[in-house]
Amino acid sequence: LAQIKQHSAASVAPPPPPETWGAYKKKGEEHGGVVAMLNMLKADLAKEMQTATVDEEDAQAEYEKMMADSAEKRRVDSESLADKESAKADLESKALKLKEEETATMKEVLAKADTLKTLHLECDWLVGNYEVRKEARAGEIDALKKAKAVLSGADYSFIQTSASNLRGSF
Repeated sequence: LAQIKQHSAASVAPPPPPETWGAYKKKGEEHGGVVAMLNMLKADLAKEMQTATVDEEDAQAEYEKMMADSAEKRRVDSESLADKESAKADLESKALKLKEEETATMKEVLAKADTLKTLHLECDWLVGNYEVRKEARAGEIDALKKAKAVLSGADYSFIQTSASNLRGSF
């Protein structure tokens, strides 16, 4: 059911077209701008890629230098560690030797102190008993002289060497 509207001669003219972006231009003019933009983007992309390549090469060179420096540092550190371990072992052996020498010296000192103590005790005994020993020696010398005289023929059997008071009166 379609309705048909009859066109009349007195119909009104259509309204003017809406405003647009400007006058009509050929497509060729716009194409140059897009191509230039694409060329500019292409040049920017090539420039960024070149920058990225240079940056990557620099980073790779820095990494290789860092790895070489690290390897050298590890080598130097391992040599230093070996030298320090060797020096430590030498010092430990010297310390052990000195400890043994100290122990031996301490034993000698203690032995000498014991000997000195023994000698001191003997000297103290000799000094303390000097008078008693002197009298005993004098008695022995006297007895030896008398024994020699007896052997030479002297007769000491009736000689009185000291006066004794048996009853307390004389």
